[in-house]
Amino acid sequence: MQKIIPHLWFDTEATEAAEFYVSAFKNSKITHSSVLPGTPSGNADIVSFDLNGYSFMAISAGPYFKLNPAISFMLNFDPSREEDAEGDLRALWDKLSDGGSALMPLQEYPFSKLYGWIKDKFGVTWQLMLTNPDGEERPFIIPSLMFTQEVNGKTQEATDFYIETFKNSKRGAIATYPAGSPGDMEGNVMFTDFQLEGQWFAAMDGGKAHEFTFNEGISLLVACDSQEEIDYYWDKLSAVPEAEQCGWLKDKYGLTWQINSTRMQEMLREGTPDQIKRVVNAFMPMKKFDLEVLETAYRGN
Repeated sequence: MQKIIPHLWFDTEATEAAEFYVSAFKNSKITHSSVLPGTPSGNADIVSFDLNGYSFMAISAGPYFKLNPAISFMLNFDPSREEDAEGDLRALWDKLSDGGSALMPLQEYPFSKLYGWIKDKFGVTWQLMLTNPDGEERPFIIPSLMFTQEVNGKTQEATDFYIETFKNSKRGAIATYPAGSPGDMEGNVMFTDFQLEGQWFAAMDGGKAHEFTFNEGISLLVACDSQEEIDYYWDKLSAVPEAEQCGWLKDKYGLTWQINSTRMQEMLREGTPDQIKRVVNAFMPMKKFDLEVLETAYRGN
């Protein structure tokens, strides 16, 4: 089971976006959808979906956060694993371009014979790359973090912290900007990738001039199996007390996490409407989730 799940926040478009993505990506499907009643935004649609075996979640919860490229998703098209990797890349680029806009045009770059960065019509950004088959194999989808503004230059420190915090973690490649690089980029991380809980992520320093940085538009949901695990990640990651709400927190680099519960997700998937309403009413005032209180609400005790 995937331990860390990217979570996309939409105003009202979560279901529409999920349907678009599963139609655009091969071997993809919606795995669950439900409604959370009585949230601050009213009834909120929650959708879980898999893109080529990689799990995502999305919520329609009001116009509070705008998606931006601080977190994007790298898509690796590997000619050693796909019969027509370039053709598949171009076909998906065309689908994601419908109503979207290119941040970097699809063309050859020094690091790839074919690469492009696209913002789709819902505001999610994707980096499509024809992978060098001689390199170490990487999965198809890799979330990519860009450290900008006040956290520019913090990529190596932050990724060291994440590798230390999560189990089954290690660094892959790392490359820094050479001497003489423009602006304040010399010595900063040009690219690194790393594993957390066996899942690959990528990161880079993006400079101070970008107008965007991490926000709640895309968060990383950690599926915890026990109260002990919830307590551990909460204590390790939370660094902004005023951002703590309903299992959400911000770390010291501004990245938003959800320290969630696999048991609570079962309650919300399998419960009756009354049980779901009781669980939602119980967790809405919480900061860190209390599983005992949630179980009591679910049972109606």
